Amino acid sequence: MAAKASKAAKVPGKVPGKVAEKAGHAVSPLAPRSFASLPPLAGIRLATGQAGIRYKDRTDVLVAVLAPGTQVAGVFTKSKTASAPVEWCRANAKAGSARALVVNSGNANAFTGKGGMDAARQVADSAAAVVGCRPQEVFLASTGVIGEPLPAAKITRILAGLVEAGAAGGWRQAAEAIMTTDTYPKLATASAEIDGHRVTINGIAKGSGMIAPDMATMLSFVFTNANLPAPVLQDLLSSGVQNSFNAITVDSDTSTSDTLLLFATGKGANHPAIAKASDKRLNDFRAKLNALLLDLALQVVRDGEGAQKLIRVDVAGAESDAAAKRIALSIANSPLVKTAIAGADANWGRVVMAVGKAGEAADRDKLKITFGNQLVAEKGERAVKYNEDAATKAVSGRTVEIGVDLGLGKGAARVWTCDLTHGYIDINGSYRS
Repeated sequence: MAAKASKAAKVPGKVPGKVAEKAGHAVSPLAPRSFASLPPLAGIRLATGQAGIRYKDRTDVLVAVLAPGTQVAGVFTKSKTASAPVEWCRANAKAGSARALVVNSGNANAFTGKGGMDAARQVADSAAAVVGCRPQEVFLASTGVIGEPLPAAKITRILAGLVEAGAAGGWRQAAEAIMTTDTYPKLATASAEIDGHRVTINGIAKGSGMIAPDMATMLSFVFTNANLPAPVLQDLLSSGVQNSFNAITVDSDTSTSDTLLLFATGKGANHPAIAKASDKRLNDFRAKLNALLLDLALQVVRDGEGAQKLIRVDVAGAESDAAAKRIALSIANSPLVKTAIAGADANWGRVVMAVGKAGEAADRDKLKITFGNQLVAEKGERAVKYNEDAATKAVSGRTVEIGVDLGLGKGAARVWTCDLTHGYIDINGSYRS
């Protein structure tokens, strides 16, 4: 059966009606005004199609065919109920070799028992036969409803057509194919130099709810034509997620399916061989990769289910960076803090509460809290020059900044979240219907 072509709109910078329809609700007010235009990458062919996994007339399968020699690294959820695709990828990423990526939306293939792994293996075997590689070189990801058996046959019957139809472009369609409750596709690109030679990095991501990554994002796939071995990629990726995907939260819920894969084809890259991630010749590549990961992570937060505001939380003066991050996440995950921001209520007392419950060292009389550039609390009480109108204005815009200084040490951290609105309930209260 031939793959059914994607019907994504061709108008640059516009969110096609089909995308908003797929999510089932209005496009986030925090969505970018335009989308990055990703260039073709040597050694990568993309195709998307409609398998009818959960809904009719929706693009729900992405296939990426990778050139021989492509190296791969990955980071995955730490959930104890990880999906079958996560288990498959975690086992096979250790070998560092990749020839294909198959992603489906509409079904997470999580908590599906032995049948879930059998379904994953069927997809990998089928893709391997079409591409001409070992099943262990096929990487898988699934996103959607947990607990429903994956109809593997619906995917395998269109794989040959997708592989045949694969082309160098199609990044926008690829990002749209992996969406679930997302209201817009998430894309980013960067150009970097390795020892004076230019390489490109492209990335796509999906995520809107069940967002509190612990080692990776919901689903994100990053590709480069750099010629880097898998151990180097792994070091770069494991480090890069700490201040990007592992520094965001929408609802404090870590998904069963969190998967971030980094592929390097090595095609068209003329730079010398790199054996260690610490090589100074990778400084620009590392910086550009980290910036791209943060870009994608923030696009995920901006599309948080029901989100109206992006919230940045900065914590300084903690006993350690790790302590600062735990305190920052305590604030960012607090429903009371998030609903106060949603209502433009400058309720700094809720921040005090979140700092106190984090389990890290804190001294009431040394604590300072700011909303934007407004000092709202210090020395164990409301700031002397506290101005309610100014504080309210600081939490009323689309972007809100919360600052905390514990005054105890040099530990610092930054995390991002979004507000919590009734829209989150509307979306998740009817997710399966």
